[in-house]
Amino acid sequence: MPAKPNAEFTNDLFKAILTLETVEECEAFFKDLCTIPELKALSQRFAVAMMLDKNMVYNKIVEATGASTATISRVKRSLDYENAGGYTLVFERLKEKE
Repeated sequence: MPAKPNAEFTNDLFKAILTLETVEECEAFFKDLCTIPELKALSQRFAVAMMLDKNMVYNKIVEATGASTATISRVKRSLDYENAGGYTLVFERLKEKE
């Protein structure tokens, strides 16, 4: 079983993210923080979550994102059962901004 992340380090990361004010600042920070594959994986998972939230079917999500069905299932499980409320909060706020 993977080790839990260090709470202090995780909180520091979250606080750092909260200081970012623009998409450009976020892009610069995440390009420095993540490798290209890590950033691609995070972006892909978020895209999958948004599509699942819109009730898209797996084969359409695979076509649109290139995500594996295992990744889609993992995100779906997070949305349905292990939901900490983060996706819901972000989706609601994004909808408010539209």
